[in-house]
Amino acid sequence: MSLFEKRKVKEPEEVFILEAQLKCGICSRTKFWKRESQLHTKLLTFFELEWMNKTATCYVCAHCGHVHWFLPPEE
Repeated sequence: MSLFEKRKVKEPEEVFILEAQLKCGICSRTKFWKRESQLHTKLLTFFELEWMNKTATCYVCAHCGHVHWFLPPEE
C-alpha cells in the first residue's frame, strides 16, 4: 500500500455479547464498528506507564455514534 493510498474501511457488523445480539441503547440499531480503547489511571499516567493500563473493547453504533464499552472479565 502506498503512502497516499486510501485504506479500506471495514463495514460495520452485527455484534453478539454472551450469545445476545448487541443493540444500540440510543437508536436500537444493530451495526457497529469495533475499536479498542486504553483506560488510563492517575497513578500510571503520573509515572508515564500508560501502556500498562487495561484496554476496553468499544463498539460504536454505525447509525448514531453511541459508544458501548466492554471490559474483559476479571480473572
